[in-house]
Parts: sequence; C-alpha cells; structure tokens
Amino acid sequence: MNNKKLLRLLPSVDQMLRKPEVAGLIEQYARVTVTESLREILQETRDRVMDGGFDESATATGMEEGIVEALAERLRRKGLGRLKEVINGTGVVIHTNLGRSPVPESAVADLSRLAGRYINLEYNLQRGVRGSRHDLVRDLVCGTTGAEDCIVVNNNAAAVLLTLSAMASGKEAIVSRGELVEIGGSFRIPEVMEQGGARLVEVGTTNKTYIEDYQKAIGEDTAMLLKVHTSNYRICGFTDEVSRQELASLGRKRGIPVVEDLGSGVLVHLEEYGIIGEPTVQDSIKSGIDIVTFSGDKLLGASQAGIIAGKSKYIKRIAKHPLARAVRVDRLTLAVLESTLRIYAQGERVLDRIPVLNMLTIPVSTLEQRAERLMELVTDIKAYAKVTIEKEYSQVGGGALPLERIETRVLTIEPKEMAVNELEKGLRMAKTPVIGRIVRDRYLIDVRTVFDEQLPVLAGMLIGVLSGGDGS
Repeated sequence: MNNKKLLRLLPSVDQMLRKPEVAGLIEQYARVTVTESLREILQETRDRVMDGGFDESATATGMEEGIVEALAERLRRKGLGRLKEVINGTGVVIHTNLGRSPVPESAVADLSRLAGRYINLEYNLQRGVRGSRHDLVRDLVCGTTGAEDCIVVNNNAAAVLLTLSAMASGKEAIVSRGELVEIGGSFRIPEVMEQGGARLVEVGTTNKTYIEDYQKAIGEDTAMLLKVHTSNYRICGFTDEVSRQELASLGRKRGIPVVEDLGSGVLVHLEEYGIIGEPTVQDSIKSGIDIVTFSGDKLLGASQAGIIAGKSKYIKRIAKHPLARAVRVDRLTLAVLESTLRIYAQGERVLDRIPVLNMLTIPVSTLEQRAERLMELVTDIKAYAKVTIEKEYSQVGGGALPLERIETRVLTIEPKEMAVNELEKGLRMAKTPVIGRIVRDRYLIDVRTVFDEQLPVLAGMLIGVLSGGDGS
C-alpha cells in the first residue's frame, strides 16, 4: 500500500471529535484544548506515514485507535501543567533555564505551610497596625551581612535600577570601563544606568583603572561611584582595578555614596573548597561600601529577588522612591527568602542545608558513590548502550565564576540502537524530563546536579527510552 492510500485512511479532525472516546476527553479537558492537541497528533501521524512509519497492514480503525490513545496521553501530560520537575544532568549548578538554584527543604515546607493561608505580610502583630514587608527579612539580612538596613525587590536588575533611580537620576555615576558588563538577556549596565536616569561617566581602560581616574572624574554633578563585580567574565594578564577599600575611602572623603553591584551575592567563603574569586556580601559591607546589591537566588540559594543592603540613610531614601512599589516582592518570594536566610543566621550545617552550596562543595568521593549507584540501577540498559563512569568537570553557572571547572563524575552513555540525538530527545520528552549534554557523540549525565532521590526515577527514564519506550 503506498503513502497516498495510507493517508486516505486518516480521519479528519471533525470525525475524531465525534467519537465517544474523544467526547469524554472534551468534558475533562475542554474542547479547544482537545482540538489543538488532536490537530498536532494528526499532523504527526501524517509525517509518520510519509516517513514509512506504517506498513501495509495498517487499517483506518487501527489508526484511529492509535490517535485516541496518543491524544489521551498528550492531554494527560498537558493537564499536569507546563511547569514540571526536571532532572538536571548537565552539571551546571545554577542553571538559568532550569530555574537557577533549588531552594532548601525547610523553605519548601514553609512555602507549603504559608502559601494557602493569610499571613502577616504587612501587618505588625505586636502593635496591631500596618507594617512593612521588608521588616520580615531585615534583621536576618542585616545580622548576616553587617549592613545597617535593607530592602528586597524582585531581582538584582531591579535592585540596580531602583538604586540608580533613587540616588543618581539626573546626575553622574562614575564607573570603570572594565566593569561595564552585559549579563543574560542583554542586560547591560550602561543601558540600566540610562533607564535609571543617571549619566554614565566612564573612567580608566578595559584592563586598567586606578583610583586617580575616579578622582579626576568627580565633579559637581557626581552623585555616585559605582563598582560592578565582573562575575560572568575575567580579564587576565596586564590588569589593575581599584579595590573596594580604596573606592569606599574616596567616597567618604568626597561625600559621595559608593555602590557595588555584587550580582550573585554569596554569603559564605568558598575558597577552602577550591572556588575562588567570588567576594561575599560581608566582604563588601566591611570594606566600607555604602550600598550593595545582590541576588536572592544564585549563590545565596533562595528565591529570585534583589537585595539592597547598606547604610540606613541611603536605604530609606531608596525605599521611598516611587519605583520601589513597582519592583517589590510578593509573599511567596519573601517566605522562601526568610526561611533560607534563617539557615545562614543559625550558622549550622549551612553547606548541607543550602542545595546550591551543597552541590558546589560535595566531595568527589561522594559523587563517585552516586555515579556507581546510578550505574547499578541501569544494569538493564547494557544491552542497548555502552555505559561508563568518567571524570568530567561541572560549572557554577548563573553568570558566576566563569573560569571555575569543578571535578565531577558523569555517567557516559553510547547508544547501540539509536542515535545519541534521538536519546537526548527521548529523555527530554520523557514523563520526568532529563536534561543532559552531548559530548563527542556520547550522552553525559553529571551526577553533581542530580538529587539522590531522583536516581531511581532517572534510571527508569533511561531504561524506558533506550529500550524503545517513551520514558513513562
């Protein structure tokens, strides 16, 4: 039977919608959703016919039954929502596309407890009057970082924008040319300064800036000295940059506030674990910087947020700016942030309890054991693929520490009966999606970013896809 005859066996959308089985799905998922999914499946079936995916024994009834089955499964998956748990096998710890940093278990529990109830978001229980949402985390942020005051907004880009708008609108902000960075989504410091109303004054060169460059640039309209931590790139070789202490000292002498955009906002020193080059918020505050902005997720490991911390007189001014309301955070963000900051404040087992820090500092010996356990769980796939454990390197991700390569262990899979791209797609489209990486025609799963409780699920997805199933 040729392709044209097979195509004639395919039903129309209207024919399928009249079938009793499909009518039942319409009651459950709504007509528009069923119709959209049906059109997708019919087109996919046509493509299979043209690719020779059906033999001469195919019948109209058999095709219709297959379409109904595929439709029910697709609707079931859509009914679960667009957001779903993903197994991160890439080894990129702060993976922007996969939600950045997982939050601590205690934060998940607090969020579950508070999200479905009324809470004292802006209500002072002691005094029985309206309160401020910033009060919920102020003591925790200040106690941990040494800052006098703080406010929280929806991300660090908003923190920088709000600070510029409140402190330097219509005036000059001086910054080193070597710190005019661009981060994800084409977010550029010069453009943010422009949006904040500040006039950019560049000093120094790309690779060398001295304190004298700032001194010469200060004028009557100078409202701010801005330092930007170059977290997503490094300039090596013939370089010089002005230290925080030097810049803070100059600011004090000239009566000009000094602001530092730290970006990731790590709160613990990681040098002893081989991760070098990321200053802590405490380092910045202690150096005398007046205002520090940093992220609540990324290396801090909480919810997406931008934290502005520093001298109280400046924070109060920033908090009163009209833009502050437009970029304020909601109750869910604050619930996760507060819970995570409590872990830092308690100071006990911080590296164990903050997932992103745990992943970055986990010993190689533990990764070896995790990889061996995964290897044991996938014994059944050896008929379909060559599987080995190999040494590789993970990345921090999230625009932080671009030069850091952290030794890890990966499960390397070389399929025997399918192309590696087909394996990648099958795992990506599995019931619990698995995202790994392809290197030299091999599929790699870095166990650093796989949670222990995910290992059996990951093994099931691998076995299902490699044995010809769909990973469900």
